[in-house]
Amino acid sequence: MKRAAVTFGGISSAAVKQATGKPWSHWLTVLDQAGAKKLSHREIARLLQSRHHLPDWWCQMVTVGYEQARGLRLKHQKRDGFEVSVTRTLAAPVDRVFAAWRDALLREHWLPRTPLTVRKATPHKSIRILWPDHTTLSVNFWPKGPLKCQVVPAHGRLPSPEAAEKMKAYWSEKLEALQAFLER
Repeated sequence: MKRAAVTFGGISSAAVKQATGKPWSHWLTVLDQAGAKKLSHREIARLLQSRHHLPDWWCQMVTVGYEQARGLRLKHQKRDGFEVSVTRTLAAPVDRVFAAWRDALLREHWLPRTPLTVRKATPHKSIRILWPDHTTLSVNFWPKGPLKCQVVPAHGRLPSPEAAEKMKAYWSEKLEALQAFLER
């Protein structure tokens, strides 16, 4: 029987080893020996940076993976709740995809009856939205050539793992609706 790859924080042991030179088993042991179970997220990340000289991004990723492996953090959990994201590449230019999010009349075609408060919009790059229940939505756009765009909504400040899973499914469905709207 084939063994499943060890993955924490959404990152495989092979990926951690490629980036840091050590697999998850090493980092879990090192952090256990350093007493990381009793440390805050920030203290663990600082320990990884000061003692092991990991780059900032990998300090965060190894810290999150450690916290998940040791039951200190749940899947999708952040400091201020839970966050999920979904990614979709659409056969439409970035300006058209951005407009479908930014313009309320266009948005009504694929995200009907959903009043949003746009807090900040950087054309063709990102939109920051306050969701009706006061959770947050960050939508990022990446052009993938002149006729394609990757869109990634990240829904944060969700109250529970169940709410996170529900919104992940919701955004998958809504991105399908957006894709159908843009590609017709």
